[in-house]
Amino acid sequence: MRLFVAVLPPPDRLAELGAAVDELHALPGADHLRWAGRDDWHLTLAFLGEVDEGLLPDLHTRLARAAHRTPPFELRLHGGGRFGDKVLWAGVAGALDALRLLAERSDAAARRAGVSMEEHRRYHPHLTLARSRSGADLHPYVDALTPFEGTAWQTEELVLVRSRLPVSGVVGEQPRYEVVGRWGLGV
Repeated sequence: MRLFVAVLPPPDRLAELGAAVDELHALPGADHLRWAGRDDWHLTLAFLGEVDEGLLPDLHTRLARAAHRTPPFELRLHGGGRFGDKVLWAGVAGALDALRLLAERSDAAARRAGVSMEEHRRYHPHLTLARSRSGADLHPYVDALTPFEGTAWQTEELVLVRSRLPVSGVVGEQPRYEVVGRWGLGV
């Protein structure tokens, strides 16, 4: 099964971001971007890829340990940015050192559980908003997001999410996400 580890911002904080994103839809070219489904907005900590179900018990144990070793911390959604001309994202502010540590612990937990993962990359906290297949000019969207400041929240949970990729061939269909594990931070 295809899995990733994440932090889920609370629905009211996502609604704040949603209001800012609604304004982006009015910008020229917005209809050429593939917008992420709002119900699926999250902060990925570690992408695990395809994971053998036999590894799940150990993975759950190790993620529970990573969550237990990490006390709750404060985050907020903040501004925006882009990865080249392909990905538009909302930024994150607050206790970024704690978020990075939780990402490192999640990555290490997966590796120790036997999950075969890609080469380790430096963690860059973000929430993906849209993707461009054609290499759109994302600068106007980033500029419009720059003043966005979301309300802070206390991050208290680590989640393991299953990603089911689209199989219907319908244009614009999004992956479906299902939480398959939850662990309280510092618990």
